[in-house]
Amino acid sequence: MSEQEQQQPVFAIEKLYVKDMSVEVPNAPQIFLEREAPQIDVQLSNQSSNVTEGVYEVSLTATITAKLADKTMFLVEVAQAGIFRIEHVPADQMSAVLGIGCPNIVFPYLRETVSDVVSRAGFPPVILNPVNFEAMYMQQQQPAASSAIN
Repeated sequence: MSEQEQQQPVFAIEKLYVKDMSVEVPNAPQIFLEREAPQIDVQLSNQSSNVTEGVYEVSLTATITAKLADKTMFLVEVAQAGIFRIEHVPADQMSAVLGIGCPNIVFPYLRETVSDVVSRAGFPPVILNPVNFEAMYMQQQQPAASSAIN
């Protein structure tokens, strides 16, 4: 194998899985008698870590809280993760791969898990809106860039 072939970038999905999940319906069964639409709050975060050389875990966590006035209808938290083999990617591009490329792969699975869990808890499914991980990544990079300038 030539040296050029050995340096080809490698990107492979090793595993996609639910890392953590919790469901709380603190006001059941009375809350199921309510007919009003709840206020839904969605928080999304992502993180990545190096598992071993060339292997990374990227995790997306969604926290969904549904409230009706001051009563919580449900609280769902799901951490969906993926293990990725990433090799021969330039160091200056690695954070973008982990912050944009991998979350774009994991997100549809997170979306499906959230929808399924909420409906299994007895509520209409919550469908997460698409997320622009590139914009999210750029926004996270701005504070780092401005602090480097100061």
